[in-house]
Amino acid sequence: MKRFLSVMVLLFIAAALVFAGGQKEKKKAEKLKVAFIYVGPHNDGGWSQAHDNGRLYLEKNVPGVETAYSESVPEGAPAEKVIRDYANRGYKVIFATSFGFMDPMLNVAKDYPDVVFEHCSGYKTAKNMGTYFGRMYEPDYLSGLIAGYMTKTNYIGFVAPFSIPEVVREIDAFTIGVREVNPKAEVHVIWTNSWFDPVKEANAADTLLANNADIIASGVDSPAALQEAEKKGKYGIGYDSDMASFAPKAVLTSRIWHWGIYYAKTVKEVMEGTWKSTQYWGGMKDGIVSLAPYGPMVPENVKKYVEKRKKQILDGTYDPFMGPVYDQKGNLKVKKGEQLSDSEKLSLQWFVRGVIGSIPKSGS
Repeated sequence: MKRFLSVMVLLFIAAALVFAGGQKEKKKAEKLKVAFIYVGPHNDGGWSQAHDNGRLYLEKNVPGVETAYSESVPEGAPAEKVIRDYANRGYKVIFATSFGFMDPMLNVAKDYPDVVFEHCSGYKTAKNMGTYFGRMYEPDYLSGLIAGYMTKTNYIGFVAPFSIPEVVREIDAFTIGVREVNPKAEVHVIWTNSWFDPVKEANAADTLLANNADIIASGVDSPAALQEAEKKGKYGIGYDSDMASFAPKAVLTSRIWHWGIYYAKTVKEVMEGTWKSTQYWGGMKDGIVSLAPYGPMVPENVKKYVEKRKKQILDGTYDPFMGPVYDQKGNLKVKKGEQLSDSEKLSLQWFVRGVIGSIPKSGS
């Protein structure tokens, strides 16, 4: 009897070990499901494509991840259903990649405390919801230096989406760069009130070009404005992704995002159990933003000056919003020897001297 009991105990232990091993292998085989919500098509050539490139980077560089995405999701209430559906389907990390997804994501985050939510470009957080963005104003400024050097008419056009602080900040930094090397140049702004609308973007560019603009800077999500510039034999500055392939004779450079760096870092933290809600705002030093390669038409002396300023930004000795900075009306906003704080940059709602146009109250 004792021998029988001993054998049974040993068999029970062996079975338990096999079961535990099987469960461990099953858990190991299960992939972390990660979802992405895009405001435009995943292949828009700009903003959403930059995020989708980041998704693909994540898949390639972080083993054990399964991703999915929804594209052309309207901001506001429709986004909440999409985000909630992913949470219901077992997705444990959800990235919402547009400003107008902020409140919908926050609503869903309250109901799913075990899911990690990350919102791009917003400012609202929760214990399980963080925010992330990049200091795009750094490459904005550098591209402004190029535009300031290369304009002949001193009329530069900027096609802008919504009048939220991130866009105002980009226009200001770009203009600061333009005026640093060419105080006579002006940056004229037209708002499309849309993130992605190639027809509106092309029409805005056409209007600026008809008014004597010889460089078009894009702050929207498609390359349409730059393609219009190329048709007229003028130059352009791309945004989001390297847009040179869409208008090779026009694009001087592009201000670009490298979201994959942040996506890989965040998902690894979730997998390791170290993720915490933060408000991330990285710059060129982190690699999340950069300037694309120069077009062949950019002179060597221009490149040399831009690279000098780039090095100063990277080593922390220069910031585009260092004073003196004046607003459109000539009021001193930042004294010499000072600079805008991060909180001031993040809430920026005034144009610097050299910008022609107003800031509508529409926002996003």
